[in-house]
Amino acid sequence: MSRQAGRGTESKKMNSELFTLTYGALVTQLCKDYENDEDVNKQLDKMGYNIGVRLIEDFLARSSVGRCHDFRETADVIAKIAFKMYLGITPSITNWSPGGDEFSLILENNPLVDFVELPDNHSSLIYSNLLCGVLRGALEMVQMAVDVKFVQDTLKGDSVTEIRMKFLRRIEDNLPAGEE
Repeated sequence: MSRQAGRGTESKKMNSELFTLTYGALVTQLCKDYENDEDVNKQLDKMGYNIGVRLIEDFLARSSVGRCHDFRETADVIAKIAFKMYLGITPSITNWSPGGDEFSLILENNPLVDFVELPDNHSSLIYSNLLCGVLRGALEMVQMAVDVKFVQDTLKGDSVTEIRMKFLRRIEDNLPAGEE
């Protein structure tokens, strides 16, 4: 019985490492395909956005989470359920703005950066920028426009990875002209 339990843990670790290495290969290829880090950062954000747009359906189906009533509740769901479900980590939520429209996710351990060291010639690369796009795309699908950006990154010598999220506005459902 304990051998089977151990296999599940080993399998998750292998899947996690495979994902991390595959992501690293993707970023390496983007660095070869684009002339500068800013273009790579934009591509990672765009790819993440497209993933988030599709991932939200899976998240809502698997998590049974209902509609969030405010941005604080949204932050809790992102940190405690979504990150745990897809990356196996639970970031802490800190640095709320006085208006409650902005907060930081602190990742003590970012699984995307395992085995990674940024070369000196890529100092402006935001290696995990895919995460910002995923968050933006997923929240847009539930009618929330947000700005998401990295503030700190362990790959750049910071002690933690910090993602800053700012609520911009509610997106209204607009039906095409002539449809009601």
